[in-house]
Amino acid sequence: MENLLLKIKKRLNRPLILDGAIGSLLIDGGIEEDKYLWSSLANLTKSEAVRKIHIDYALAGADIITTNTFRTNPSAVKLSGYGIDVNEFVNKSVRLATDLKDEFNILVAGSNAPAEDCYQKERTIPLNELEYNHKKHIELLWESGVDFILNETQSHWDEIELIAEFCHSNRIPYVLSLYFLDNLTLLSGEPVTEAVEMILQYSPMAVSFNCVPPSNFEKLISSIRLETEWGFYLNCGLSSPAEQVISCIISPDVYLSDIKKWLPYEPVFVGACCGSNPEHIKKIKEYFDETHNS
Repeated sequence: MENLLLKIKKRLNRPLILDGAIGSLLIDGGIEEDKYLWSSLANLTKSEAVRKIHIDYALAGADIITTNTFRTNPSAVKLSGYGIDVNEFVNKSVRLATDLKDEFNILVAGSNAPAEDCYQKERTIPLNELEYNHKKHIELLWESGVDFILNETQSHWDEIELIAEFCHSNRIPYVLSLYFLDNLTLLSGEPVTEAVEMILQYSPMAVSFNCVPPSNFEKLISSIRLETEWGFYLNCGLSSPAEQVISCIISPDVYLSDIKKWLPYEPVFVGACCGSNPEHIKKIKEYFDETHNS
């Protein structure tokens, strides 16, 4: 299967630019956070606000727009108790991004989150529900027209392997993005380096790292040799996962200075995570325009 990200990177002669945070921007804008669906309920109730954020990132220079589907997965929808049809929910959510493809030259990444809270160490749902959650959600995202699946903030070995095997066996292009602790282990306890080796057995488009602070990423990048396509989008807001209010604590200029340190390792894409906004993406695009000529 052709690696679309690598193909475009070669054409652009630079890493692709992934967008930044969506949920924290919506909440900053006054949209109430839902306990189970987080900001994804806005796809139904405040769809124009979601669409505007997608547009703002495209205008800032993002090559990849991520769907606001971090909590449209079956397990979250079931727990919410709203009686939402998950098929329609995912389709409508994806279309808020894919409908922009005629106007902007973008790829659309379908966000697939952990089945439970992304900072939760202990599993509370049974394996059969875990499997159904991911297989159903990935299928719905793919059938709704995304260009690839962005499995984000994954940090449990069994969940990671399940996702990778399913995408690989069904020839669905995907990126697997890992969250890890400051000791460079997953929440389930395994070294992140071993998780990367396992994922590579299932032919991802890229392995990625997200939602970790730059300091933790610096530890990883200085200790791992990445012999694969890879990307990153780091936390610009939370200093601790326990914090409820996500506000930007890393400015676009500071974040760009961090990114510059890691570009020699040749990522296939870069972006930003919680607490970021279109100004972070604009700053990256301006730098690439100055330094990477086609």
